[in-house]
Amino acid sequence: MGFLVCSGAMLQCSFGNAPSSLMVTPQNKVLTAMPIANIMDYKPMMNILPFGMCMSLANPQVAAATSAALGVLTPMPCIPNIVTPWAPGSPTVLVANQPALNHTSKLVCMWGGMIQITNPGQQTIQVP
Repeated sequence: MGFLVCSGAMLQCSFGNAPSSLMVTPQNKVLTAMPIANIMDYKPMMNILPFGMCMSLANPQVAAATSAALGVLTPMPCIPNIVTPWAPGSPTVLVANQPALNHTSKLVCMWGGMIQITNPGQQTIQVP
């Protein structure tokens, strides 16, 4: 069983150098102390905020800066590039007609980073 994720949950990207937080818009209309997330809360800069500096060479900005620095890895500001929803989500609990987000779900950034939930934002409600 995983913990239900809500707005304010802490996230970490494997290529980012700082944590970020999940922003859940109140359109889901399901609340604990904060709005509850579903797997569709994955939109960059709306739901997923930057992770500080990106260190992935798959990121064109990092690749260009590293090339200009003669091969020395040069991190650049993180702008997440996410095109698919969180996976796997909760198969039996729906929030706004989508599977609820639990703390074991993950996201993949197009720059190669794996985004995971480090703190679900609450510790009382569990979902499968």
